[in-house]
Amino acid sequence: MKLYSGKIPGVAEEIIRTLADAGDIEVSDAAEARLDVEAVLKEYLRMDREITDRAKDVLEQKKLPYGQLFKVKRSLAEEREFGIGDEATLWIANQVLETFMHSAHVEEVFAEDVVLRKKMRDVLKKHMAVDDELDEEVRRRIKNLAEGTQTWEIEYAKVMEQMKRKHGLE
Repeated sequence: MKLYSGKIPGVAEEIIRTLADAGDIEVSDAAEARLDVEAVLKEYLRMDREITDRAKDVLEQKKLPYGQLFKVKRSLAEEREFGIGDEATLWIANQVLETFMHSAHVEEVFAEDVVLRKKMRDVLKKHMAVDDELDEEVRRRIKNLAEGTQTWEIEYAKVMEQMKRKHGLE
């Protein structure tokens, strides 16, 4: 699962709308509350990029194969108590909850934290699953190539870039 910067405004809007419409939160200014959620999502992307870059540096310094990237990234993320992979939605939901407690634009929080987390994670999963859908579509388009070959890798990256542009995910 991956969060794309182009999706941030829509995700933030849907989180605020979902929670406010259900009566879970009361907002004084929905636009400002949305900006608070957007800030959390942007910070998630910034930290994810920072940890990925650091993991790449570690791989280079220790001369480890690129296949170890996720393992090194997970280790660095755990040190910072940052959620990646399936834990990303929980990390984001917890940060948004914390923001709600301190936001001048969220008047009242009525629902239990567990209820809010679940609703936010459902919204996040829906929007972050786009990556899986893109992967399936790209694989369908290059099914004539043998997976694992250099040609397949190059074509996969090229088609993925085209699909991201087409869907406005860059």
